[in-house]
Amino acid sequence: MSESPSTELNIANVLALLAQGDLDVQGMLPWSSNYTLLATVRSNGLQGLAVYKPRRGERPLWDFARGTLCQREVAAYLLNAALGWNLVPPTVLRDGPYGIGSVQLFIDADQEAHLFTMQKEGGFESAIEQLAVFDVLANNADRKSGHCLKGNDGRLWAIDHGICFHAEPKLRTVLWDYAGKPLRPDILADLRALRSNLTGSMADMFESLLAADEMRALRRRLDRLIDTGKHPDPGPGRNIPWPPV
Repeated sequence: MSESPSTELNIANVLALLAQGDLDVQGMLPWSSNYTLLATVRSNGLQGLAVYKPRRGERPLWDFARGTLCQREVAAYLLNAALGWNLVPPTVLRDGPYGIGSVQLFIDADQEAHLFTMQKEGGFESAIEQLAVFDVLANNADRKSGHCLKGNDGRLWAIDHGICFHAEPKLRTVLWDYAGKPLRPDILADLRALRSNLTGSMADMFESLLAADEMRALRRRLDRLIDTGKHPDPGPGRNIPWPPV
């Protein structure tokens, strides 16, 4: 991301750039089951790279409503922002060269790093525990190690949230390290704050992206985490994605 000297770079600037900037598609990113496009976005002296996932490029899935994966990407960012955890790159829903889609800030990252290597390296424990809780809340059906980036800013970033927020239990993750353990006090406080704030305009934003039964299920998952005060144990069935990276 680049900027003019007079422009303050903050989340509001980035979201405005992603939502309103001119989107110029550079090409397709590899290794994606859906159309995932790298784009340059420019507006008011700001320029950066973004990942554009148009709705028309989504591969139909039997258990997720057609054309909703881009909305779930944005809902994941909203959940992340509501918790104040800064795990998911800024993401918006907008029109683009190939129609409506999600547009997410591209993260410059170490191409050899992923969740497993960051666990081995150490120093990411706080963010990783937050991510474990985030995935429970989002009902993430596909948390692979490779869906975590080690940004060149030294932070852990979580991406690829198109198959989240199903109304039925779908959690599949490589991150079961905390199963059965008490939630960290600051995480529990953030969850309680989210429950208090998930009303009014915040609820409206989620409801514009998710179905009514998915919103009810999200609230149930939130209540369960707060009421039990601990990370859930794996349930029966397939709960680890393959391949894990």
